[in-house]
Amino acid sequence: MPPLIKFSTSVVPQLRITIIYRSFQSSTDDYAELIQTYICDRALHKGKALHAHLIINGLAKSYFLAAKLLTFYTECKQLSNAQKLFEEIPETNIRRWVVLIGAYARRGYYEEAMNGFSEMLKEGHKPNKFVVPSILKACGHVSDKRTGEKLHCAILKQSVECDAFVTSALIDMYSKWGLVEKARQVFDGMGENDLVAMNAMVSGYAHHGHAKEALALVEVSQDMGLKPNVVTWNTLITGFSQQGDKEMFSKLFELMSISGVEPDVVSWTSVISGLVQNFQNGKAFDAFKQMLGLGYFPTSATISSLLPASAIEANVRRGVEIHGYAVVSGVYDDIYVSSALVDMYAKCGFICEARMLFYQMSERNTVTWNSMIFGYANHGHCEEAIELFNQMEIQEEKKLNHLSFTAVLTGCAHAGMIELGQILFNKMQQKYGIIPRLEHYACMVDLLGRAGRLSEAYEWIKTMPIEPDLFVWGALLGACRNHGNIDLAEIAAKHLQELEPSNKGNKMLLSKVYADAGSWNDVTRYKKMMKRKKKNKFSGCSWIGAI
Repeated sequence: MPPLIKFSTSVVPQLRITIIYRSFQSSTDDYAELIQTYICDRALHKGKALHAHLIINGLAKSYFLAAKLLTFYTECKQLSNAQKLFEEIPETNIRRWVVLIGAYARRGYYEEAMNGFSEMLKEGHKPNKFVVPSILKACGHVSDKRTGEKLHCAILKQSVECDAFVTSALIDMYSKWGLVEKARQVFDGMGENDLVAMNAMVSGYAHHGHAKEALALVEVSQDMGLKPNVVTWNTLITGFSQQGDKEMFSKLFELMSISGVEPDVVSWTSVISGLVQNFQNGKAFDAFKQMLGLGYFPTSATISSLLPASAIEANVRRGVEIHGYAVVSGVYDDIYVSSALVDMYAKCGFICEARMLFYQMSERNTVTWNSMIFGYANHGHCEEAIELFNQMEIQEEKKLNHLSFTAVLTGCAHAGMIELGQILFNKMQQKYGIIPRLEHYACMVDLLGRAGRLSEAYEWIKTMPIEPDLFVWGALLGACRNHGNIDLAEIAAKHLQELEPSNKGNKMLLSKVYADAGSWNDVTRYKKMMKRKKKNKFSGCSWIGAI
């Protein structure tokens, strides 16, 4: 049957899609199903074409389809289109706010969700159980304690109907704030046990280092007849893996089988991620091989979790093998996998490969940009690092964070660009509102120290609003050795001794400062002092491995 409507290819390019073969009599459910497909595929052009088709047919005013389209535009990061579509829905319909705020919260646009909630209240709409979970989620992520606590009070006063989703959102919010005990109070206040709420509480415990408490909660809930699901067990595995408790992995896998739940690829990914976070990289690769041997197919999360192990060990051979596996398995185009590959190649010193991957990516996140800038800066390509930072500021200004400035300040330090470093340090605070962290001060001390302006670097340390750490004093001590300043070297070494009393490397570095300055009496005195304290010579180590 020929199509009833055709679109000009000049208006909608490459338009060979399903919708042109649908008639005016197509049901709303058919269109909704098609929109859902485009949401899953992030098919922006096809979705826009379908939207145009619905406008022509007069179906775009249907709230049901408009809500679907709003979610579609949000998922495709087309916030302006989502907002425009939202404004076309009648203001009397509170459900439009539920859809918009929910879409923002699910996609991670938490500030936009909070702004939408404020506008909803201004229109005179009261929060209900459908919108509250999304707002509580946003409050947890943006640390808006005032709004979150007000909503909790409203819930307690029964002005908002409370169900398992609302309770779970409360537990998750308090957990994200680090108030795990408060989250537990909410959980204990439930009338009956609920799996969603229990999983939220288990997640709160696990992500704050209370894995044993999480397991105890699951065991108690099981005794009360609540059966944990695969999400519960995977969360427990994540909690224990972050603590590096390898013995618990086997136990949890065994408990899963006993309860009738089979481990899945998420279970293995959690194990691998935990091992990498605890620098047990060899065991992480062993777990990956074991997972493959059992027939589990790795996801993009698995690959991106494993790649940092190659970066940490500077083992590019393993990294290349994982790269090949990512290509073969079809997860190479995932932004997290690509970003992890850029980071791996950069940290292993393969800057050309990292740069090639970086510019091949159709989309880049903050991690991608920062990894490439760090890669340039740490391997002597300082001008490229600064140029790329400028490019990021122009193209992706909203993606700049504190690590972006740490990376570019590192480049400034290695290149000796003092004036630019000071300008960027001030811009970070004044334009972007980023409060300097210890790593930023360490970069500035390193920047001044490398240029031989040691007194200025020391004054910088003394005026810091936060207590200097070992990296700040270490930067000064290293600069003192390069420029032969014994007096400041002794001050830096004294502070390092207080911060790291067991670190023999700092003591040896001070001894080398004396030797380089020709102060052999101080060398002899210092070595005798070390012997009296029964300190052994610091054993050297190298990050260089055979490739």
